[in-house]
Amino acid sequence: MPLAKMQDSQSEPLLRTVLRDTWPICAGYIPLGMAYGMYAVSQGMPLWWIMLASVFMYTGAMQFAAAGLVAAGTGLVSIGITTLFVNVRHVFYGLSFPLRNIESPLGRAYGIHAITDETYALVATRDPAALSGRRVLFTEAFDHCYWILGTLLGVLVMHWVTFDATFMSFALTALFIVLFIDSYRQHPIVEIVIVALACSVVGLLAGKNLMLLVSLTLFTGYVALRSIIRQRARVARDDDMTSGEHGGRR
Repeated sequence: MPLAKMQDSQSEPLLRTVLRDTWPICAGYIPLGMAYGMYAVSQGMPLWWIMLASVFMYTGAMQFAAAGLVAAGTGLVSIGITTLFVNVRHVFYGLSFPLRNIESPLGRAYGIHAITDETYALVATRDPAALSGRRVLFTEAFDHCYWILGTLLGVLVMHWVTFDATFMSFALTALFIVLFIDSYRQHPIVEIVIVALACSVVGLLAGKNLMLLVSLTLFTGYVALRSIIRQRARVARDDDMTSGEHGGRR
């Protein structure tokens, strides 16, 4: 009887639906997870650290960066601040992600943990009313498992075949390049590109271990200042239009 309950008429279609939705993410997460596992091993990270990072950090790009930063002896404060800047976008993801569809408090907590760029793009673009909490949760869990499986395969490759895999760090660079191209296609603002390059140069001059921290701090400050200026200009323009309308009525 328990087996019959597990194979009810709803669970199988749900699993097929989730598999159909997430297979493109699987095709990307498996090789990228392998690259991370191989790179982390090449940096001298122990197996338990690598696998726990994929389970509890699950930050993709930041896992690559963290492996290099830890291997270089970077302080925990710098690593923590860098992680905050790299992943602060997830705070805004949560505002439009259908977490409220997940009824269980424990499931909702996992749902917050398992939000990634790709999962967000897959779920948040659909009608929230058409997504059950189970479908959202299963989608996140499947994507997470793909990443963990990729990491494990990368570690096993390094265990079976011994070679220098430090070049795998380029996977992080490639990932950021892809994210940049996608972002620029959506918002082709040349000014932001120029400022980002300038911040990167300043970060490089500050030193290898401080590059990400300095660059992201400067760029975050620029984005915040730009947003404030644009908001004030918008308010001033609205005030001028309102004054003009009142003047015209007189």
